[in-house]
Amino acid sequence: MTATTGHSRTLLWTALRGQLQHTRDTRATRRALERELATFTSQSDLNDLHAILDRYSEHETAEIRRILARRAA
Repeated sequence: MTATTGHSRTLLWTALRGQLQHTRDTRATRRALERELATFTSQSDLNDLHAILDRYSEHETAEIRRILARRAA
């Protein structure tokens, strides 16, 4: 193995570890959001939440809306 090959492998492993950590962090954040949204249980709570979401763009609220839709299904 040459120094260049070794360096390339090190860079690859560093990138892969970073990507894996990012994926773990994203999943943890999503689970926390799901737990928080689970506290909205009454229809009144959900109506209030949807009214708040309607003030923002679909892009900004897409993840929350997906979670709520899965819960309603």
